[in-house]
Amino acid sequence: MKIKEKCGVFGIYAFDQKWNVSRFVYYGLIASQNRGQETCGIAAFNGDKINCVKGRGMVEEFFSSEKLESLPGWIGIGNVCPFNPKSAQNIQPVSDNDSGLGFTYNGKILNFKEISPNPKIGNEEDANIAAQLLYEELKKSDPLEATETVMEKFKGAYSLIAITKNGEMIVARDPMGIKPLCIGSFGFDHGAVASESATLDVIGADYKAPIKPGEIYVFTPYSIERKQAFKPEPRYCAFEYVYFARPDSLINDKSVYEARMKIGEYLAKEFPVEADTVIGVPETAIPFAMAYSDYTGMPIEMGFVRTGRSVRTAIKPTQFERLVGVQLKLNPIRHAIRGKKVVLIDDSVVRGTTTRNIVNLMRNRIGAKEVHVRIGSPRLVSPCPFGVEVPEKDELIAANLTPDEVSKVVGADTFAWLSLKAVIDSTGFPKEQLCLGCFTGEYPIGE
Repeated sequence: MKIKEKCGVFGIYAFDQKWNVSRFVYYGLIASQNRGQETCGIAAFNGDKINCVKGRGMVEEFFSSEKLESLPGWIGIGNVCPFNPKSAQNIQPVSDNDSGLGFTYNGKILNFKEISPNPKIGNEEDANIAAQLLYEELKKSDPLEATETVMEKFKGAYSLIAITKNGEMIVARDPMGIKPLCIGSFGFDHGAVASESATLDVIGADYKAPIKPGEIYVFTPYSIERKQAFKPEPRYCAFEYVYFARPDSLINDKSVYEARMKIGEYLAKEFPVEADTVIGVPETAIPFAMAYSDYTGMPIEMGFVRTGRSVRTAIKPTQFERLVGVQLKLNPIRHAIRGKKVVLIDDSVVRGTTTRNIVNLMRNRIGAKEVHVRIGSPRLVSPCPFGVEVPEKDELIAANLTPDEVSKVVGADTFAWLSLKAVIDSTGFPKEQLCLGCFTGEYPIGE
């Protein structure tokens, strides 16, 4: 798997200036690293100014106690992202004490060059442009009106959180809701916002609801203002349920775990095979494999043990590191594989390199008798315009080869992708409320 999500965002509003929220943000970001592991940052407002610390590295490695102590404040926002060398100077949150604004978002503003006041901007500066536009509007009007005005200019997919020098926190989600965002509370107050509900669980907040597409929240020391600024036109990202989100999360009020169990059941219905055991590739495909086993009655085995911390191969920055990462992170259990006919279940296939390495490891080094690959997502045929880093079409194995041809390339006995209908049914949403562009090549922008 070699797909990188854009970012994970988190914000917390304490309503009491005696609080120091930086450690809550820190733990929230640790819980969000399934959405990005290579850069991280926290910005906190202490009533006087916005302090920001950010850089490269995993959250628990980058943030020391000293760095967290340099971030006092009762309002905080944070971000985790994959590293993009083209935008190395633009790690989020974007923070500027001259403007008194801290800003973070997940997504992609497609028309940022057209709406930017600076004609010489680079190709990866949409977060900076979005922050600058919001700041200019905040000088003219209140936060609700300013955010609505900025959203009218944006074309794209985004979930954003900003803090101001006036002690406000602004939260908004684009009218299609492609990027997830939810809200939670401590006690009776709504006090936390995150890309996923599991992040709220980790910090001890109670999950309340998803932020609706086109909805704006403004937190102040005295109130929470809420406005449905734009008519919701849901086009939720289907790939959240397949891969991006944590299985313990609710995305758009739907259980990711339940969706993945349904995917595994559909795989068993659509592509049965006579075999001895079912093995899921850690971690995302484990629920798929469990459901496949439950439906067929075929025993499930623990086929691999992870070496070291959970680092997604997809997020490695080079092809060489991705190849080495497969060998390092998954060590096969010989007793579960040797001499057996195995159904190997994974979440997706992009170029096919990882799958080929795993199948080769199982067959030629461990001695599997047969390997039948089942993929818990439809054919991936198109790059994503909304900030998800999918390779170009000519690199996508599903866009260029049939299942039989892929089977030969990766060395499997048989190979099959989940049907589009099955992934739609598994999410619990109708087709017209989902973004399925990476599977179909048809995206909601421009419709």
